[in-house]
Amino acid sequence: MGFKRKRKLKNILKKSLQAESNVQSSHSKETQQSVLHDRLQENVEEITRTLGSSTDVVTRVIYIGQDRLIKAGIIYLDGLVNNESIRDLMGALRAPVREIEEKDEHHFFCDQVVEVLKEGSLSAENTKKIDNFDSLFASVLSGDTAILFDGQTEGIMVNTKGGDQRAVTEPVTEQAVRGPQEGFTENLRTNTSLVRRKIENPNLWLETKRIGRSTKTAVAIMYINGIVNDKIVEEVRRRLARIDIDSVLESGYIEELIQDETFTPFPTMFNSERPDVVAAKLLEGRVALLVNGTPFVLTAPATFIEYFQVNEDYYQRATIGTFLRFLRIGAFFTGMLAPSLYIALTAFHQEMIPTPLLISLAAQREGIPFPVFVEALLMETIFEVLREAGTRMPKAAGQAVSIVGTFVIGIAAVEAGLVSAGMVIIVSLTAISTFVMPSYDMGIAVRLLRFPMMFLAAIFGLFGIFIGLMALVLHTANLRSFGVPYMVPFGPFIAADQKDALFRLPWRGMFSRPRLISQKNIVREDKPLNSKPDSRHEPKE
Repeated sequence: MGFKRKRKLKNILKKSLQAESNVQSSHSKETQQSVLHDRLQENVEEITRTLGSSTDVVTRVIYIGQDRLIKAGIIYLDGLVNNESIRDLMGALRAPVREIEEKDEHHFFCDQVVEVLKEGSLSAENTKKIDNFDSLFASVLSGDTAILFDGQTEGIMVNTKGGDQRAVTEPVTEQAVRGPQEGFTENLRTNTSLVRRKIENPNLWLETKRIGRSTKTAVAIMYINGIVNDKIVEEVRRRLARIDIDSVLESGYIEELIQDETFTPFPTMFNSERPDVVAAKLLEGRVALLVNGTPFVLTAPATFIEYFQVNEDYYQRATIGTFLRFLRIGAFFTGMLAPSLYIALTAFHQEMIPTPLLISLAAQREGIPFPVFVEALLMETIFEVLREAGTRMPKAAGQAVSIVGTFVIGIAAVEAGLVSAGMVIIVSLTAISTFVMPSYDMGIAVRLLRFPMMFLAAIFGLFGIFIGLMALVLHTANLRSFGVPYMVPFGPFIAADQKDALFRLPWRGMFSRPRLISQKNIVREDKPLNSKPDSRHEPKE
């Protein structure tokens, strides 16, 4: 028995050692395949084979050095590089600045070439040396240019990023009467520069990482050190590191993958295409996520009241900003509850309607073949279809379809006796209220919640509406955005943060940042609440 056991253990040990050897051999083979070859032709063939003989891969062979004896290859992707930088690079390499000696010391050779680039009046401070294909492909696919040499296993990568990009223009989805008229673009570096122009602070830190096995999309984390909550930053890093997906084409991918709650109609991450809005969020202690390829920047944590705040609230007087904020909150409840209230009052609680109005509604509904709930459901569905059609059609025809189509269908439906005129008024009021919402995401939530509220009103009347509202309150009270309660500063109630919730106090009163978002350096203004400019020392005419 002892001999058999010893032999069995010996076989197990032998198999494990063999498996480990195979793994090491495979790893060594992969590492060996990733290293650049010492022949330029082999490197070019490897690049062509890996990129599938793509027609946008440009490969140029030139001879450099004092006697033009050193063979070099220039590899880049057409459309991703700045053509002017490529011309400067080619000119710097071809200029006989100094003699480049081909030696066995690869590092010394590349250092000589870097010096040639610098002496050739080319800004080559962003150059780096490479020795493997992984780094080469990662750089070339992002717009850099690779310089490889015949007889060398080390090359140089030069930053030549450029190509055609959309210029900084006015935001499309967030129009403003007063304030900056510039919006983010699809270029990550342009977006970060727009934020840095707003906040010229060395504590504005930026971290960039690549996400997506196929797309390798650059995602930047931006925050202000000393104001942001370090736990929130660490949580953002942890959630981003947990993402394992093949592609990230828009910030919506990141939002859905790192948000706290998936099955909720309410957005738990704020997005904006305005640099001034993102800068204001950063100054409150939030974290911004910028994704390359999209003009919409994410900020976290997000709160419910944040979706009713507009940048213009802070550019105008406090009284105007407060009035408009109440108007948006009223539009939120109108867009969500107007059809359900109409159903509940006309079907269950007629005694709550004034008699003249009740007689008028009864006369309008005479001959209508559908119950009030079916009538409301039909009109709301038709309007949603028309709005979606207007959004997807070209701009020239989209607005005409949405406006004319709604008007014509509404008038025709009333004249045909399918719906009442009162229902058309309610549906129109509901639609206009959803357009008042400054955030498209919250507007979508209102449109989704409208239908279950209509079902509850059709079954239970006003009691069903109250049940629905209580369910929404409980749901939103349990939501979190990166550990911060979604309904703050109402639940939990924070008296100090009421200055910028339903009301917007003057700037003299907004002396501190939100408590649960920024727990350090919360003092924004040192002046007390009642301090006013002293007019006694103003010059007199």
